[in-house]
Amino acid sequence: MKKSIRKVRMQSIENWDSVVTVGIDLGDRFSQFIALDGNGEPVSQGRVPTTAEAFETTFGAIGSKVIAIETGTHSPWVCRLLRRFGHRVSVANSRRLRLIYENRNKNDKVDAEYLARLVRVDPKLLSPVEHRDQAAQEVVTLLRSRDMLVKTRSRLINHVRGSIKSVGLRVPHCSADVKRARPIVPDELSGALESILTVIQQIGAQIATFDRQVERLAKTKYRDAHLLTQVTGVGALTAVAYIATIGDPARFQSSRTVGAWVGMVPGQHESGNSKPQQRITKQGDTYLRSLLINCAHYILGPFGPDCHLRRHDEAIAARGGKNSKKRAAVAVARKLAVLLHALWRTRAVYEPLRNARISEAA
Repeated sequence: MKKSIRKVRMQSIENWDSVVTVGIDLGDRFSQFIALDGNGEPVSQGRVPTTAEAFETTFGAIGSKVIAIETGTHSPWVCRLLRRFGHRVSVANSRRLRLIYENRNKNDKVDAEYLARLVRVDPKLLSPVEHRDQAAQEVVTLLRSRDMLVKTRSRLINHVRGSIKSVGLRVPHCSADVKRARPIVPDELSGALESILTVIQQIGAQIATFDRQVERLAKTKYRDAHLLTQVTGVGALTAVAYIATIGDPARFQSSRTVGAWVGMVPGQHESGNSKPQQRITKQGDTYLRSLLINCAHYILGPFGPDCHLRRHDEAIAARGGKNSKKRAAVAVARKLAVLLHALWRTRAVYEPLRNARISEAA
């Protein structure tokens, strides 16, 4: 490791004074970089191990530069590290850079050069994203760990149910508690399924522990969560995930843009008079989008209260058409994302039928 760092320093330390922009193609073990001067000419390039020590050695004392990197596994910590060194870092949205991922001559050096040249011309060409801070990242990791446990438990439960059905028996409808499932397991399958039932029980206990942690976060670190949980169907889990993912409500000038930011608006592919209908973009945070969809399903379900969100769904579903119910649920989730941001930003008291009351008054 020391030899690699020393090699990079000897190759790249000269001419840093003339460097204006730097492009770094982050790799899992090594990252390729290229530095351009004010005329766009390469003045330095090299390969550096993708570690904090190597990045500090190479980029820690070269003065403030404009640096472009791509989104990926390593981009959050690399971005925070480079900004701590005083650099102006733009994190390119890798899904929007067709110039790079569709290049037939793609390699690490070419990718790094494209990043450096794009950020030199206009950083907006990178469709830059803003990573959450370290504290929020830790919270989101906790939430996604819980989500992974829930998905794993569901797969194990389905395995048990399917195995028992294969011998002509059926587990009665119940929650994830295994107490009602154990007596149904026949003797010939007990050796294969007993360990699975034990794991399901252990996972359930760990999920309950995560739930208590989320409730505690909502009462301590994310006290604004109570503004979001005013909406029936939005619990502490969704509220904490929403706040931790967005970070600062002021980043959106209008609450209406949150729906597009979370990827629940139709895409566009217009050309002349051609305006084909597109699916939703599904950009943004996938986990947050799934939570909002789940909340929408609860609001629209048998236990959901009468509110303007539910009436909005009924109005869309009444239009009919293919997948009208599914489209209505997505529309309610998008409207919910906008509503939660408005409640968070204005700290208002939620009125479930406020829109209906305004319409009647008019």
